[in-house]
Amino acid sequence: MKNEEGSIAYQLLETGTLAKFRIVDTSTEISPDKENLYVRAELEFQADEYGDPADIVEWASFGFIFTLAVLSFADARPRGISEVDFKTEDEFNVGDFLQCLSFGKSGLHFSADYIRGRCLKTDITIRSDGSITLTTWGRGQTALRWLDRLKGKKLMEVL
Repeated sequence: MKNEEGSIAYQLLETGTLAKFRIVDTSTEISPDKENLYVRAELEFQADEYGDPADIVEWASFGFIFTLAVLSFADARPRGISEVDFKTEDEFNVGDFLQCLSFGKSGLHFSADYIRGRCLKTDITIRSDGSITLTTWGRGQTALRWLDRLKGKKLMEVL
């Protein structure tokens, strides 16, 4: 990663981890093929000394989405023929982030299917009122672990 890009990525990660949020609701559903799990988490930024949720959207949105995208990429593995493009030591970068980002009526939206052989299958939308929807499919319940990590919860490790 280039120094300048690394600095931008670091700033986005720093911002993303500073944003306080709460989990409003989560749901999981088995797909019709009975092999994949669909996870949806409804979140919202929490009011704090930086303002109400709508104020937090202004400074935290890009960083929060980038941080979730980095966690998604780090946990993603190849599926099917995508293994040809998969590199274990690969990193999610700012260019990947920008290619998956859009803005529309529903808010700031990130959507990633496959990136360099990794099956991300992750959508994130942040709306102007501070509400957030995180959706994954075919990834098991890993999205819920990302949220636990962002909240500072320790995950079990086998030593």
